[in-house]
Amino acid sequence: MKDNFDLIAELREDQGKGASRRLRHKGKVPAIIYGAGRPPRSLMFDQNKVLKKLENESFYSSILNIKVGEKSQAAILKDLQRHPAKHMIMHMDFQRIVDDVEIKMNIPFHFLGEDVAPGVKDGGGSVSHLMNDVEVSCLPKYLPEYLEVDVSELELDAMLHLSDIKLPEGVEILGLVAGEESDQGIVSIHVIKAAPIEEDIVEGAEVPVGEEGEATDDESAEGASNEEPKDG
Repeated sequence: MKDNFDLIAELREDQGKGASRRLRHKGKVPAIIYGAGRPPRSLMFDQNKVLKKLENESFYSSILNIKVGEKSQAAILKDLQRHPAKHMIMHMDFQRIVDDVEIKMNIPFHFLGEDVAPGVKDGGGSVSHLMNDVEVSCLPKYLPEYLEVDVSELELDAMLHLSDIKLPEGVEILGLVAGEESDQGIVSIHVIKAAPIEEDIVEGAEVPVGEEGEATDDESAEGASNEEPKDG
């Protein structure tokens, strides 16, 4: 069952970096919404409420309901800018959607059956995720929250590709439109081999026999012969 996400927004009139910086200091997230043949509008959201919504993975691949006063607009999240050091959203971009126009969106993979895959259970291999999401095209009503990738039958040294995914009705993977050469691998099972440890010994060098840190008998004798006799 899909989650419903409502976002309460306010219109903003001030533009520019200075205005956006002032909004963030007040706990707001500057944003813009565009598309559907209408002019773009500048919006702002409550920072804490947005951060709470973003904890749900489905938020990134769902139809969002943006409310401004008494009006509502269906939209999808197209871009999200985070602060490089702080737990803060810097800016958000939303695209308006209409029911009869296809949208393009990145959808995450959910990998199933990894622990029972023959390549893992019998072959001792490890699962490697080569892709975590993929861009799809579909009408809004067909938009999936995620795509399932079943690896329960995957053998050792085998791989699944984009073409192996069972797609829901009305959904198309854009990467496959170009042909078989774009059919990328998304998950594989291989045995991960440890790198050999190289000993730090120079080939051809002679190592004196004796315990580490102690001189050999020859070295001791040579050192003794070079010492000058002390005055009695």
